[in-house]
Amino acid sequence: MNYALVTGGSRGIGAAICRRLALSGFGIIINYRANREAAQAVADSIIANGSAAELLPFDVASEQEVDAAFESWEKSHPDDNISVLVNNAGIRDDSLLIFMQSDQWHNVIRTSLDGMFFVTRRALKGMLTRRWGRIINITSLSGLKGLPGQANYSAAKAAIIGATKALATEVAPRKVTVNAVAPGFIKSDMTADLDEDSLKKQVPLGRFGEPEEVADIVAFIASDKAAYITGETISINGGLF
Repeated sequence: MNYALVTGGSRGIGAAICRRLALSGFGIIINYRANREAAQAVADSIIANGSAAELLPFDVASEQEVDAAFESWEKSHPDDNISVLVNNAGIRDDSLLIFMQSDQWHNVIRTSLDGMFFVTRRALKGMLTRRWGRIINITSLSGLKGLPGQANYSAAKAAIIGATKALATEVAPRKVTVNAVAPGFIKSDMTADLDEDSLKKQVPLGRFGEPEEVADIVAFIASDKAAYITGETISINGGLF
């Protein structure tokens, strides 16, 4: 079976992506770091609809945990493949840069950027051998526009966009595509602390997006219909640039 691994798949956008990719016929590997109950709920909903789903806990920011998780999964699935990787795990820790503490900077960079590197490097091995794969990096409007109080988050997400373009050129000869999706304001745990009523006035479409709208874009990129799209960053932001 071909599996899709979604990091940070227990909640919000990640959970919606898991459910949508299951409808596309992929077995789903739901990565999470701490919230097993939420991850299991996502898996249960997928299984109830007749698709395969399982949990794979590890901290994306830990190179050792990433490698150990992949080795364990591959040993228990000798006839299966991770054909799609969605790098969705990330955290926010907002502060004006003048007041930002070093751990606020490093923790955000480690989870969003280092995590993408550790997981992608490991997942690519099988994709390159089989000459097919999809890497989809969830970045952010913040990585394109830059938002006040998010120098750390914007830096991580902008770096992911650059890495997406570079990696796309490296692996294209092996029929592996690498793209990024840049959501704007999407209703999720990540934006629960934001003033939605105020911020949606900045959005030309006048509302926050739904996680399922991001998931639909991801499902398209993961499909054979998107085989000629690589190195791109696709915005889904209601017209807010």
